[in-house]
Amino acid sequence: MNKTELVAAIADRTGVSKTDVDKSLGGLFDVVSDQVKAGDKVSIPGFISFEQTIRKPRTGRNPQTGESIQIKGGPAVKVSAGAKLKGIFK
Repeated sequence: MNKTELVAAIADRTGVSKTDVDKSLGGLFDVVSDQVKAGDKVSIPGFISFEQTIRKPRTGRNPQTGESIQIKGGPAVKVSAGAKLKGIFK
């Protein structure tokens, strides 16, 4: 499901216009991005959480040549599913 399909599905379920849903989702994405970039954890209890992690530098391998390469470390985003989201598979 892409963003357009998500917006349409939410609009159908809630009766809110697609334009308003799209603005709300855009606002959610902006807030989550800004908070994670600032180093804060964003959590929707039971559903999902986002947080910044720091990856350590590591040695990798070029798949074409087999040559070892050094991969730089740096910030990354960790996304974790909450218990309610994990529970849909039971």
